[in-house]
Amino acid sequence: MGYLYALLGSLLFGANGSLAKLLVDGGLTATQLTLFRSLGTMVLAGLVLLVTDRAAFRLAPRQVLVMAVLGVAGVALVQASYAAALSYLPVGVTLLLQYTAVLMVALFAFLVFKERVKARLWAAIGLVLLGLAAVARPWEARLDPAGVALAAVAAVTLAFYFLVGERQVGRTSPLAVAFWTMLFASAFWALFSGWWELDATTFTTPLDVGGQWRSWELPLGIPLLVTVVFGSFLAFLLSFTALKHLSATAAGIVASAEVVFAFAVAWVWLGETLDPVGLAGATVVLAGILLAQSARQAKTVVDAELVLLPDRDVGGRP
Repeated sequence: MGYLYALLGSLLFGANGSLAKLLVDGGLTATQLTLFRSLGTMVLAGLVLLVTDRAAFRLAPRQVLVMAVLGVAGVALVQASYAAALSYLPVGVTLLLQYTAVLMVALFAFLVFKERVKARLWAAIGLVLLGLAAVARPWEARLDPAGVALAAVAAVTLAFYFLVGERQVGRTSPLAVAFWTMLFASAFWALFSGWWELDATTFTTPLDVGGQWRSWELPLGIPLLVTVVFGSFLAFLLSFTALKHLSATAAGIVASAEVVFAFAVAWVWLGETLDPVGLAGATVVLAGILLAQSARQAKTVVDAELVLLPDRDVGGRP
C-alpha cells in the first residue's frame, strides 16, 4: 500500500505541474500560488482533524519545533529553491538535480541512521537518475552556476522532507503532519508572496484551459481550487501516508515518478512531446521504481527529534 500511496501522490504532483503553469500564466505569481496551495492544505487538513482527531492539535513543544523546521525547510524552501532554479535552468535539468535527493536520502539513511539499504535500492536509484538524465539531457543545456546551486538547495531540502517526514508520521498521523507543516509553510509564504497585491477580480478572471481544450474558459478560482484540493492537499496527504509505510529511501525513489507523470500530462493536455530518447528515459525511471518495489523491507524508524535536538532526551528515551 505504501508504494500505491506514493505513486498516486506522484501522479497528483505531476499533473499539478501543467495546471500550475496555466495559473501562473493566468495572473498569479508562483509564490502566490504556493501560498494558496499551502494555506488550502492546512485548512482542509485542519477541518478533517476537527472531526476525526482533535488531539492532533496538541503537540509537545519540541515536536512543534520539528514540525516548524519541516514546514519551512522541508516544504517551503523546496518550493522556493525549485522555483528560483527554474529562472536559470530548463525544467528537466532542474528536476534531475532536485531528485538527486533520492541518492542523498539513501546515503544519509545508510551512514547516519545505520539503516540497511538493499543492493536493489541502490540499483533502483541508479536507474532513476539515469532515466531522468535521459529526459533532461543536461549535456545539451547551459548550466548556469546560480541555477545549479539553487537546484542543489532544492535537492537537500527535498531529502530533508523525506527523512524527517518519515520520522514524524511515525509519531502522529499523516494528516496531522500535513496540517502542522503547511501551517508553518503558509506563515513563511505569507511574508514573501505579495498576496496583498492581489485584486479580488483575479479569481474571476477567465482562464484559458489550454491545450486541446483551448476554447474552454473557466474563472481562475476554479482551477485554483482544483490544484489546492488535488494537487496539494491530497498529494501531500498521500505522500506523508506513503512515508508511514515506506522508508524515506523507497518513498523518494517512487516520488521521482512525478517527472514521468508531469511529462505524460503535458503531452496529453498541452500537446508537449518527448522524443525517443526522452521516452526511453521515462521507461528507465519506471523500471527503477519497479525494481525498488521488489526490494520491500521493514523500515527502521529513528526519531527526528534526536537528529534535530541531539542534546536533549525525547520522551524519556536516550
